[in-house]
Amino acid sequence: MSIANVVRKDFKDVRRAKLVWAPAALYTLFMLLFFWGQTQGPEPDFYQVLWGLVGIGGALLVPLTALVAAYLSIAGERESGSIKWLLGLPNSRTDVVLGKLLSRSAVVAAGLLLSFAVGVAAAAVLVPDMTFEYDEYALFAAVTVLYALAYVSVAVAISAASSSRSRAMGSAIGFFFVFNLVWNFLPVGPVQMIGFLSDEFGLEVSDSVTELIFSISPTGAYLNGILKLIMPDRFNAQAGAVVTDPPFYIEGWFMVIILAAWVVVPLALGAWQFNRAELS
Repeated sequence: MSIANVVRKDFKDVRRAKLVWAPAALYTLFMLLFFWGQTQGPEPDFYQVLWGLVGIGGALLVPLTALVAAYLSIAGERESGSIKWLLGLPNSRTDVVLGKLLSRSAVVAAGLLLSFAVGVAAAAVLVPDMTFEYDEYALFAAVTVLYALAYVSVAVAISAASSSRSRAMGSAIGFFFVFNLVWNFLPVGPVQMIGFLSDEFGLEVSDSVTELIFSISPTGAYLNGILKLIMPDRFNAQAGAVVTDPPFYIEGWFMVIILAAWVVVPLALGAWQFNRAELS
């Protein structure tokens, strides 16, 4: 058995799961609502729709779609015992991890690409007078898919390192809470803590370093990546974001590098842990 066979088998199993497709369907609904909302205003604004999809749909629904699709990919089979059958074939543990990543990524990417196609059709029907920037929409779609793949990789890695469904679920929820809600949205994140230390103890941290810290999480890299690559004027309007001659580590292309690292590093750690695990 090869990685391709693992992908084929797993894709057939997961594509039937309604729970996997539900968040993607909700994301499509949000997209339709954002485009419909432009019919209520005097002048349709393509970038307003895009930022709405990034800030609400992308930052919350895309991670949930990816985590739901992948957090039980290996842990579920370990708990049921079917992982022994899979590993009993001429197939290594690393093959299983990579195969699960590819199959779950394919399902998530397919759902998102379908949503983006619906968005193009919705714009043409609902707001035909709006100037639709196809090249920037395509870039937005590409970065969003990469962002989703980062969360798929994290979920597969968590699943590979977990011996039970409950542990995988708890770890996935914990990761989402820490690296999405706390890190980027709640007033107790690292950026806010740096601001507190700066006010209380005179700690001096440059705006560029603060932006880098915000961007360490997948969601932070995604938000700043979209802003820098597609809407730099909006990025420069953010409080504390104006940096003269910005360093490379807060440029848009480096946000893409951070997202790519979130695909590679967690998966490598998860595969390493899975190869060391004793399967009961």
